[in-house]
Amino acid sequence: MSTRTKFTLAFLLIAFSVVLLRFDFGGKPRVTTYSPEAILASEKNSIDIFRNASPSVVFVTNTAIQRNLFSLRAMEIPKGSGSGYIWDKNGYIVTNYHVIHGASRVQITLSDHSSWDAKLVGVAPDKDLAVLKIDAPGSKLEPLTFGDSKMLDVGQKVLAIGNPFGLDTTLTVGVISALGREIESVTKRKIRGVIQTDAAINPGNSGGPLLDSSGRLIGVNTAIYSPNGSSVGIGFAIPVNTVKKIVPQLIKNGRVLRPVLGMETATDQWARWNKIRGVVVMRVLNGLPAQQAGLTGLSRSRYGELLLGDVIVAFDDQAVHNNDELLTMLESRQPGDLVRIVVQRGGKKHTFKVKLAAPAG
Repeated sequence: MSTRTKFTLAFLLIAFSVVLLRFDFGGKPRVTTYSPEAILASEKNSIDIFRNASPSVVFVTNTAIQRNLFSLRAMEIPKGSGSGYIWDKNGYIVTNYHVIHGASRVQITLSDHSSWDAKLVGVAPDKDLAVLKIDAPGSKLEPLTFGDSKMLDVGQKVLAIGNPFGLDTTLTVGVISALGREIESVTKRKIRGVIQTDAAINPGNSGGPLLDSSGRLIGVNTAIYSPNGSSVGIGFAIPVNTVKKIVPQLIKNGRVLRPVLGMETATDQWARWNKIRGVVVMRVLNGLPAQQAGLTGLSRSRYGELLLGDVIVAFDDQAVHNNDELLTMLESRQPGDLVRIVVQRGGKKHTFKVKLAAPAG
């Protein structure tokens, strides 16, 4: 018997076996049925959370105005898309700042596929958060329940819902891989306390919710760590406690209001070039806390030489190495708080008590 004949017979035998497997001994086709009892408890949990939370997740699309180089006519072109979620019954929508950055028009699509033009309410680029508003009736708006990101543990089950690659309302499931991560925002500021997860987060998931096994919001999906822009099992979410602090300010003021010291500082790059550790005070502003407390900025000698003034090295007994750390410490204080600023001046350390002021406007 030739090799070809043996191969043909073996193939026919396998095919016949496959056909037999589909029938019982009475010659009737086998039908595999699944009952609700066959669904595992963990699967049912995921199903229930997806069904309950999906109406709260929205699809965010934005367009930009671009002028044709030849006709000089202005036209709207698609710029990008992402996800978001309903904050409350008043029509406020939360998403990532980078999702709507540079858009001339933003549209929100709800779970019932109705579309609404959105108005920009406020942005916090340093935290990669933005708030939009639509005029949809309250009956169409289902807000999420908030959790507490301080109560999270590594290994805890999480679920991400969003619109990756424009695919409508997609669920991915994973665990919390790490807590307390730091990522960089579009403004190069550090976002701290970030949640790391292995739940697949892809382009389009940005701005969507990260939920715990009770269906509560614990974070806003914001970024993936990947060389090619697709999910490799390392995704990040802004913790919900940060979101709960920032969003009300954006709704009320359109921006985050942090107390001010009343001074201008040099860039971290300039400090590094000049081999200076700490935050260099360039100029103190008239009538504001830094000047009132006695801090001083850069000056020039009679020969035009630049003279170093104060370099901030500590804030309320915490070491300060750069502008980002100083701003983060300020964000945790309120106008009227009395803080201790330690500066390096002329080779000696000096301590000043500064009463923080409210920002202008």
